[in-house]
Amino acid sequence: MAFSFAPKLGIDLGTTTVLVFVPGHGIVLNEPSVVAVSQGENKILAIGNDAKNMIGRTPEEIIAYRPMKDGVIADYRVTEAMLRYYIKKALGRWNLFRPEVMVSVPAGVTSTERRAVVEAATKAGAREAYVVKEPILAAIGAGIPIQEARGHMIVDIGGGTTDVAVISLGGIVASTSVKCAGNRMDRAIADYIKKTANLSIGDKMAEDIKIHIGSAVPVEDELMMVIKGRDHLTGLPRSIEIGTNEVVRAIGKELRTMVGAIKDVLQDTPPELAADIIDNGITMTGGSSQLRNLPELIYRRTGVKARMAKDAPYCVAKGTGEALKHLDTYKKAIISKR
Repeated sequence: MAFSFAPKLGIDLGTTTVLVFVPGHGIVLNEPSVVAVSQGENKILAIGNDAKNMIGRTPEEIIAYRPMKDGVIADYRVTEAMLRYYIKKALGRWNLFRPEVMVSVPAGVTSTERRAVVEAATKAGAREAYVVKEPILAAIGAGIPIQEARGHMIVDIGGGTTDVAVISLGGIVASTSVKCAGNRMDRAIADYIKKTANLSIGDKMAEDIKIHIGSAVPVEDELMMVIKGRDHLTGLPRSIEIGTNEVVRAIGKELRTMVGAIKDVLQDTPPELAADIIDNGITMTGGSSQLRNLPELIYRRTGVKARMAKDAPYCVAKGTGEALKHLDTYKKAIISKR
């Protein structure tokens, strides 16, 4: 059979990061989903890491932007170019054959958005493109036995979306997807600092604050960080010190939205499965689920124990790899080609 030559790729097409997984090799590529475009001739100049380094540092005629907005394709042409670049880079010298590609999409995606992903992947060089919902892939990647008749709750918090789903017998029983995740928290931190300290900071600085000193609940031993930015009144550079509990205050609204999504799904869960969830707890995946003390906040607000999955940022990508390895098992349960 000639088909066995077709390489397989799993792509976690995120709002902030693109991960490519090759079965047998693991994650071969982990780059930001950023593309730098020159405005004049509308030409793509750089993709991934090279483009991310340009953010906030480019001359007027070059814009670095993210073609994925809240987990779905906002700019079709640029997404296609980005996918083509990543597929080619991941395959390296094996790209004589067109690969079978599996791409993750948020749980709340519409059929039009789903078709756009399949089309972009096919145009970017995939022989077959499958689209699978993120919570299912995250669950597979976190090692949850999704085929059994038990309820498992997965909360996948990425850059653009928070996906919450209850999975049983390989399918999603109840789910919701809110467009509030890592990027919203970054923005909230930047807004808070502007409001309270009259200091303008960039996206990257805001993200660093979240990662280094952020927390979901107030703490006694605060972590401190010196941040640099531009004074809003004088326009000159200035630095201030900020502590963990201020960050907690800054992202309070966003955390409430995320916890609210979890509560909504718990309320929609059939009683039998709800009992399973109390026993098994909530599994958290995605890069932004690594915010300090987030499981603690979820436990306080819902009464259900939450735990971080191993390698949380890579669960969805690992899930695509697992699903590709056992395509036949998963084909019925999760894959919709069109």
